[in-house]
Formats: sequence, C-alpha cells, structure tokens
Amino acid sequence: MKITSNFQPRDLVSYWDVPPAILADQFDYLEEGEGSFFQYKNHWYSLDNFLKVQDGLLSRHWDGYSSDSYFSGVLVKLTPDCESVIVGTYIS
Repeated sequence: MKITSNFQPRDLVSYWDVPPAILADQFDYLEEGEGSFFQYKNHWYSLDNFLKVQDGLLSRHWDGYSSDSYFSGVLVKLTPDCESVIVGTYIS
C-alpha cells in the first residue's frame, strides 16, 4: 500500500464556514450547524464520512479513512487538540 501525505495539519471548520453551495450539493443530509469539515485538494470532506481505522499497521498512524474506490481513498489523523487533521491518500 502506498500512502502519500505532506503531514501538514489542516484546520477543521464548522458548518457555517463551508460555502452554502457546497453544503447544498454535497452535505444536504446534515442538519444545519452539524459537522466538522476540511478542504483537501479542492474537495470538501466531512469527518462523519470517515470510518475508524481498526487494528493493524494503519491504526498506529491514522485515525480514519474514506474510500474513493476499492483500491484508493483518503486517510485522516486528528491532531492532539482535535482542531486540525493531517490528511493523506492511499493506493493499494
């Protein structure tokens, strides 16, 4: 598995900081004011779309993942203060 990241923290933002058009298009299932979001490679992500990484090698370094396909996806690691995430991509 190949993992790519620059290990730079990205601030989590609230529902109110996401452009309304993005909320309406991608996150219309969320209640108003709900969620924590971040932007990565010109795409918005909500932490509620990530599954917890279970036991194994990945769980030592990453907290969650979201699959793009059967072989690829996005990884997140919360910073200790839970105000930011470190983001990476994986391809197997």
